[in-house]
Amino acid sequence: MALALALGRRGQGAQWPWPSVGCVLVKDGRVVGRGCTDRATMRHAEVVALDQAGPAAQGATAFVTLEPCSHHGTVGPCADALIAAGVARVVAATGDPNPKVDGAGFAKLRAAGIVVDTGVQEHQARQDLAGFLSVVHRGRPRVTLKLALSADGRIATASGDSQWITGPAARRRVHAERLAHDAVMVGGGTARADDPSLTVRDLGAARSPLRIIAARRLDFDGAGLIQDLPQVPVWLAHGPNLPADRRKAWTRDGVELLEIPAHGRSLDLAAMVQAFGARGLTSVYCEGGGTLAAGLIHAGLVDDLVIYSAGVLIGAEGQPGLGALGLDILADAPRFQLVDHSQVGADIRSHWRPVF
Repeated sequence: MALALALGRRGQGAQWPWPSVGCVLVKDGRVVGRGCTDRATMRHAEVVALDQAGPAAQGATAFVTLEPCSHHGTVGPCADALIAAGVARVVAATGDPNPKVDGAGFAKLRAAGIVVDTGVQEHQARQDLAGFLSVVHRGRPRVTLKLALSADGRIATASGDSQWITGPAARRRVHAERLAHDAVMVGGGTARADDPSLTVRDLGAARSPLRIIAARRLDFDGAGLIQDLPQVPVWLAHGPNLPADRRKAWTRDGVELLEIPAHGRSLDLAAMVQAFGARGLTSVYCEGGGTLAAGLIHAGLVDDLVIYSAGVLIGAEGQPGLGALGLDILADAPRFQLVDHSQVGADIRSHWRPVF
């Protein structure tokens, strides 16, 4: 199962709207087939592994990280494929809560005489599949907020100079984290100030995640985004009544405009992430800036908070890493609990999750 989980993690960020699942076929103590979800060929992990195993799948045990599907979607049911291949046993890490499956895959396998065991390394599987599970249960992707800060909590000097607060090792780790998510997102302020490309670099990766800019009026240039179109698509989340000239300026291949309701001068962020979920995204990696970060925290939309802290001091005149939260008393401050922390080059990476 550990190998199946590793295969599933390998596909994270590349399979949406499907979950990234891993499958390993074992017969007589030997691996005869392995695979993860393959969006390019529209094959689920079980089918990839069965195709690799061929006739050797007869009598094998399938280790799979998620309950095999039992319904006809874009592909046929994986449960049917396992039955047809003559698999003798299926070991699954966790069930699939999708109402179209939700135990029906296991039931179909058992009805065909296949031995089914569940719950093997379930905790790890649910961590790996957290984005998919979030969409099923909450209708929205899992949101990770990343902040790169000076030791005194600043993201730039007063003049806006921010390159680079953290070192090369931390920046490389951030690119790896981008790659493991379906989409990377920044707010309009960051788009105006930094004109980021938001692509994955320096890892030899053949792809980059979808890029999202959340900006009510789309009042930024976006030259850094345009250069990678249409290979790396862009979604622009904007507010109602977008001026016609700005809408026209952004009508090009690889750009999708998403109109989001607004509260005054701010986008309705809860509605925005629900819109992402409706379009199939399972995980979003938000890299700020401060206003968007504060809005996501205030709305209770941050599932994972990742902070890279550098040993540099900028001072009170520097730009804060987090916008206003409107707090009067400390008891109302959002609380996070530490998951883990580590040194990355000269910097410290800490991972936090909200306390409810």
